[in-house]
Amino acid sequence: MNDWLHIHRGTAPLIVSFPHGGTELGGIEPRFASPWLARRDADWWIADLYAFARDMGATTVATDVSRSVIDVNRDPSGVSLYPGMAATELCPTTTFDGEPLYRGFDPEDDEIAWRRRTFFDPYHAALAVEIERLRAVHPRVVLYDAHSIRSRIPRLFDGELPQFNLGTNGGATCDPALEAALVDVCAASGQSWVANGRFKGGWTTRHYGAPANGVHAVQMELAQRGYMGEPDQPDEANWPGPLDPRPPIEPTLRALIAACLTFAEGSPA
Repeated sequence: MNDWLHIHRGTAPLIVSFPHGGTELGGIEPRFASPWLARRDADWWIADLYAFARDMGATTVATDVSRSVIDVNRDPSGVSLYPGMAATELCPTTTFDGEPLYRGFDPEDDEIAWRRRTFFDPYHAALAVEIERLRAVHPRVVLYDAHSIRSRIPRLFDGELPQFNLGTNGGATCDPALEAALVDVCAASGQSWVANGRFKGGWTTRHYGAPANGVHAVQMELAQRGYMGEPDQPDEANWPGPLDPRPPIEPTLRALIAACLTFAEGSPA
């Protein structure tokens, strides 16, 4: 039993996954130059933000392990998902801002292999089991990969990130009708949004999205200003900011989850 892996089983044809909400350092905290930096780039409060999805029948899969230990949304082969653009590795060696995570060494191949066996493989085994379970009873299933990030990270993108960033790998990972429905929700929100902009969908979306086989995967990257306190310059004294008790983007998130369910529960063409 992996006490860092949390699975809530629902019956609706929807899985909401949280690959980057964890802050635990997997028993290797002393190896990091700064445990605070090793936690800073988490998708803060993300599972709490989407807690309502369970009441709507969704299955949820979440890891407590920090993305700095191993990023379960990266191609395990090490191939970059965004060639030519700044990105972090399967076992990151720097923060989003480029600061080194280790002092004097980076993880070697045997260490990376251990982290993959210990954390990456069980996480994806759980996702695969839940997809198979739901596909056995539903003609189609939606996998909604939930993410968030600071609104401004110059190393990764210019200016301020749109509030809602939908990724479908250019339309390859889901039916066009689902993408259109989610775009409509974002457009109606009155907030900034983009589809397949800087974040087109990570390895999870690209690996599992198979519309022809009834599995429709999307990634939603949120700018964190929409639901939590976000100082201009995060430091150990002010970060993470608190979760807003009434996040202004929650109605839009509920509408996005509802749109996923409406699509999944409809009759396949």
